[in-house]
Amino acid sequence: MKKLISAPETVVADALRGLALAHPGVRVDHERRIVYRAEPKEYGTVALVSGGGSGHEPLHTGYVGFGMLDAAVAGEVFTSPTPDQIHAATVAVDRGAGVLHIVKNYTGDVMNFEMAAELAQAARIEVRSVVVADDVAVADSLYTAGRRGTGTTVLLEKIVGAAAEQGHDLDTLHALAARIAETGRSMGIALSGATVPAAGSPTFLLAEDEIEWGVGIHGEPGRERQPMAGAAELAERLVGPIVADGLPAGEAIVMLSGLGATPLIELYGMLAAIADLLDAVGVRRVRTLVGETITALDMAGCLLTVLPVDAELLGYWDAPVETPALRWGR
Repeated sequence: MKKLISAPETVVADALRGLALAHPGVRVDHERRIVYRAEPKEYGTVALVSGGGSGHEPLHTGYVGFGMLDAAVAGEVFTSPTPDQIHAATVAVDRGAGVLHIVKNYTGDVMNFEMAAELAQAARIEVRSVVVADDVAVADSLYTAGRRGTGTTVLLEKIVGAAAEQGHDLDTLHALAARIAETGRSMGIALSGATVPAAGSPTFLLAEDEIEWGVGIHGEPGRERQPMAGAAELAERLVGPIVADGLPAGEAIVMLSGLGATPLIELYGMLAAIADLLDAVGVRRVRTLVGETITALDMAGCLLTVLPVDAELLGYWDAPVETPALRWGR
């Protein structure tokens, strides 16, 4: 294993130190491994907390800041943060108007966020939660009851983060988040496995002429392994299940994320093929985000996310944002 790390045991702590050094807009509680906005919101504003296992950067720590999250809690690589971590973040960011938890649908994440919410509510902090379960690849996986939570999480954090910045109350934000979680859809393809530093070897192996179709962001098995193909055919394998899951015609935000080891030249080529397929079924891309937005360490492949939108959602999407990973309009 060749990695730019000091030791597998310190990889998360070292990365958080570097994040704090590179981005003065956030501050890091290194003991609890929580990333906060350097400048908290005004009192009376709803706060947003998310988090999960490390290894998916820039999710979630890269999305802390103006217009997105108030705090992100970092677990070990591919491991859920603890209830105590999440509770500490919730208490710290509460501004008297309640806290919204944004949770990807993985069993450990769901359980630990639920326990943290109970602790916070016992301390008289109002907490609501939304669980993102947008991966259309499989009905259940190794780590979930129901669909996995993947790319829609990024879009939800951006849109609901903007709405929170504008002062909407907890009920409104929870309803908005639930709507996005319900309508966003994702599908991924892997060309190689991810190497977890503590393990030192890939989570799975593929032959030179194989892909894993519908893979999860922790390397969980997808629908099946199939022969490698050109970008046009791979795009069909991504778009087809999303459309078949009930994606409506109309305007949409489209996000195509690399999984950690895919160059932009390949992502742009895939997007060109995906755009033609979406156009053919009446899905009009009104906003597009391409790059490394939700990853799986050094996995090669990509994740396609499509979110139907209207003027309200687009307004929030276009609102200013300033985080380590996303910046525009401020």
